[in-house]
Amino acid sequence: MKTIDRGLLIAVIGLTIFGLVMMSSMSIASSFEVTGRNDFYFWRHFWHIIVGIPLFLVALNFPLEKLRKLAIPIFFVGIVFLILTLAIGTDFGTSAKLWLQLGPFSFQPVELTKLAVIIFLAAIFSSGKLTPDTVEGGFLPFAVALSIPALLLVIQSDFGSLLVLILTAAAMYFVAGANLKHFFGGGALLALCGTIVALAVPYIGRRVRVFLDPELDPLNTGFQIKQALIAIGSGGLFGRGFQNSVQKFDYLPEVQSDTIFAAISEELGFFRILFLIAVYGFIAWRGFDIAMKAKDAFAKFLAIGITTWIVGQAFINIGVNLALLPNTGITLPLISYGGSSMLFTLMALGILLKISANLPQKNRRRWYH
Repeated sequence: MKTIDRGLLIAVIGLTIFGLVMMSSMSIASSFEVTGRNDFYFWRHFWHIIVGIPLFLVALNFPLEKLRKLAIPIFFVGIVFLILTLAIGTDFGTSAKLWLQLGPFSFQPVELTKLAVIIFLAAIFSSGKLTPDTVEGGFLPFAVALSIPALLLVIQSDFGSLLVLILTAAAMYFVAGANLKHFFGGGALLALCGTIVALAVPYIGRRVRVFLDPELDPLNTGFQIKQALIAIGSGGLFGRGFQNSVQKFDYLPEVQSDTIFAAISEELGFFRILFLIAVYGFIAWRGFDIAMKAKDAFAKFLAIGITTWIVGQAFINIGVNLALLPNTGITLPLISYGGSSMLFTLMALGILLKISANLPQKNRRRWYH
C-alpha cells in the first residue's frame, strides 16, 4: 500500500490510547456499581479496541471501488437493522430501545447506519446522475435518502444520533453543489420539524426547557448539566490530577460515556484539555484536506462524510458537557465507552486513511513520509 497520512494515523492511535488510559480512571465507580470490581468497563473498552483493530485494517485495505459497488446493499442492511431495533430492540434501562441483543453480544445498529448513509450518499453524489443544484435532481433524492433513517431514529427517540446524521449528510450535500436556497430552505424545514417534535414529545420538550434552566429538573437532567459544569470548573487550569476526580463518584451520570469529557477536564484541567480538543481539530484539518485533494469523487465525498461525522460528534459531545447544547446521549469518539461506536469509528477512520493512501504523489506533504 502507498504511504498513508501518518499524522492522521498518529492522532487516531494517540486518541485511542489516551481514551483507554482515561477509562481506567473514569470508570472505576460505575464499574464497581455494576460488578463489584473497579475495572469492568476498562477491560470491556480494551477488548472493544482489540476487536476494532482488525476491522480498521480490513477497512484500510478494502478497495474503494468495491465499497462503491456495495453502497446500496450496505445502506439496505443499515436500514434493516434499524427496523429490527424498533421491533426487538433492548433498552438496557435507558429511555429508548437502541441495542440489538445477539446472544451474549449487543450492538447499536445506528453506528452501522451512520457509516452506511455516508457510503450511500458518497456513491449517489459521485455517480454523475444527479444535478445537486436542482430540486428534482438533487434536493429530492437527497431528502428521500436521508428521511428513511431519520424517520426511524425519530421513532426510536435517538435524537443525538439524528443530529449527527443530519449534520454529516448536510455537509456532503453542500459540498456536492447544493443550491443554497434549497440547502437553507431544507434547514428551515428541519428546524420547524424539530420544534414540532419538541412540542409533541414531552420528554424532548422537557429536555430543552431544562437545558435553558437546569433548576427546572435539578435531580435528573438538570443534575447532569450542573454536575458536568462543576467537574469542568473544579479542574481549574491544571486539574486535580490523574485519578483524582471527585465528580466521577455518584455525581456524573454515565461518566464512562456521555460525561467522560467533564470528568477528564476535572482531572487534567483547562490547559491539558485544550490538547484533546486540538487533536480533534487536527483530525478535521487532515480529513478535509484529504477530501480536497482526492481526485476520485466517491473518495472525496467519503472523506467529507467521515470527517464531519467523527469530528462533529466529538464537538457535539463536548458542547453538551459545556452546557452549550441540550443533552444528546452520544459518545466522544475513540474515548467514551461503547463497543459499537468504537468498532465503526475505527472502520471509518480506516477508510479515511485508505483514501489518503490513494492521493496523487504530488498532493502529499513531506511529513507524510
